[in-house]
Amino acid sequence: MLYTEIPTLRPVTPLLDGIDHPEQLRLLERSQLEKLADELRQFILYCAGQSGGHFAANLGVIELTVALHYCFNTPRDRLIWDVGHQAYPHKALTGRREQLTTIRSKNGLAAFPAREESEFDTFGVGHSSTAISAGLGMALARHYKKDPCEVIAVIGDGAMTAGMAFEAMNDAVAHQADMIVVLNDNDMSISGSTGGFAKHLAALWERGESINVSEDGEAYVQPHPEWIYNSRSHSSATNAADNLFKAIGFDYFGPFDGHDVEQLVQVFDALKKRKGPRLVHIYTVKGKGFAPAEADQIKYHAIAKLNAKASTKKLPKYSDIFGQWLCDEAAQDDRLLAITPAMCEGSGMVQFAQQYPERFFDVAIAEQHAVTLAAGMACEGLKPVVAIYSTFLQRGYDQLIHDVALQNLDVTFGIDRAGLVGEDGPTHAGAYDYAYMRTIPNLVIMAPKDENECRQMLHTAYLYKGPAAVRYPRGTGVGVEIQSQLTELQIGRAEIVEVLNEQYDEYISVLAFGSRVQPAIDAARAFAKQHEVAVRVVNMRYVKPLDEQLISHITDNTALFVTVEEHAVMGGAGSAVNEYLAKAQIVKPILNLGLADEFMHQASHEQMLHQAGLDAKGIETSLQTVWQNLLNSVSS
Repeated sequence: MLYTEIPTLRPVTPLLDGIDHPEQLRLLERSQLEKLADELRQFILYCAGQSGGHFAANLGVIELTVALHYCFNTPRDRLIWDVGHQAYPHKALTGRREQLTTIRSKNGLAAFPAREESEFDTFGVGHSSTAISAGLGMALARHYKKDPCEVIAVIGDGAMTAGMAFEAMNDAVAHQADMIVVLNDNDMSISGSTGGFAKHLAALWERGESINVSEDGEAYVQPHPEWIYNSRSHSSATNAADNLFKAIGFDYFGPFDGHDVEQLVQVFDALKKRKGPRLVHIYTVKGKGFAPAEADQIKYHAIAKLNAKASTKKLPKYSDIFGQWLCDEAAQDDRLLAITPAMCEGSGMVQFAQQYPERFFDVAIAEQHAVTLAAGMACEGLKPVVAIYSTFLQRGYDQLIHDVALQNLDVTFGIDRAGLVGEDGPTHAGAYDYAYMRTIPNLVIMAPKDENECRQMLHTAYLYKGPAAVRYPRGTGVGVEIQSQLTELQIGRAEIVEVLNEQYDEYISVLAFGSRVQPAIDAARAFAKQHEVAVRVVNMRYVKPLDEQLISHITDNTALFVTVEEHAVMGGAGSAVNEYLAKAQIVKPILNLGLADEFMHQASHEQMLHQAGLDAKGIETSLQTVWQNLLNSVSS
């Protein structure tokens, strides 16, 4: 069935309602599986409308998910989903059906597979390209324990572009490991798939034949129907003749129609009779069964709740600020080149890609390559800008050190989704970038307090002759006016943005970083009304180099230092302040506010900030507590 609207009432799903464990699914007749898939598609549409979240990828794997749980003895047979954007149908069939509307919400289901949530979630994911490595580890471990089982890793064509996937495949062949890799080929990641690998997959489709497997497990070639490959830019692949997977050493089967559930069941049942590394290549349509998503797969990668309230004031997102700055800076300097690891839309680069296609490089899901690609460009006198999420830069850490910073190359990093990211949960939190970056020599790290400062910091980072990073949060800012003029800021200089109760001699000095500046101001104002002590709030701007001169200047009349950051306390910006005070032998009480040493589970961004004590009320409460403790210690 093809649907055109997201249902607001729970659909009638009698077959699906009878499945609380895959064992019940396996009792169905094969002829019932298509009906079950249709019910599951309706149910996923309904749940996504209630909860929001990943959308098109889940619709694209309905038939695959049914076939996998029907054919394999899960959870004993290990099923690993790469990335996890597509795990909603899997959760619905494994005992979590009626919880699915709570996905991505506080105390609800996780947005991705999570081992602590279910025994069916064999491996926790959120980042791409890990499934084959994890699956290989499971297969080898079960072989070592002499307790073999089937291991099935499901990976998309976008995720397969990452080097880690090929490292794992190479090792799987070396061990002749008993595992199945399902390549879910929809010619997409979040944006369209790019590069030579995408062309190779297109060539496999355009040959007009499939490598099938008989019921006794023997491989044979048969013509496949005239399926239309969802291709945009792969026409040059028609002359390719070799099969990359077979060349590596995998038994290759496919391509198959990933929406023909009965054929998938036949294929998987037959493959169970073979051994060694096997790859099944299927073709699916992202957003399958929902007409608007099939027509615009990028827009429907994820959706908001149907009842989500629209903001009365449309504020630009930080990614929009970055995208506009990128276009403006490029207009002034033809040395600027821009790089993204498959996050064109999310990073706000669509306009730049359209205006400057020859200067835009989407390298697919390959963060390590993106960083070193920029290093190579900088070696030739150009000025590359890498747009990357904080959580994904973690994947290119060695390249950041070895290929960029060590050589002091002129690369600018726009680091998006820094801090807590709300409903996507701990796999996507940008909670560690201050810590992992500030230990690297030559690297300048900036944290803007608002939208306009973000624009000016990006300009400053670009002008800086060396590696520089601007770290900004997900979503919108505080709503300040954004100046069109680009102004260079002084490197390593903070600013005092609020002074309260100046009539008193003693100060509480609140050193706030990035997104926590405005909440720190609000907290200071509320606190100052209740206490006879002066309060100053400093917008620190730079994590590295730290404005040691300002800290030293305000030390004499500071009775208490407080640092505030949307980042892990351990190793973060507050730690940098502590280190300076220790080095300068300045002994003052200090309170570091930030994220505790734990992973925070999904909730709204506001709920997470409240839980961490990093909203204005939480900061004020911490000020009240520590100040009262100080007063008590003095009086005693």
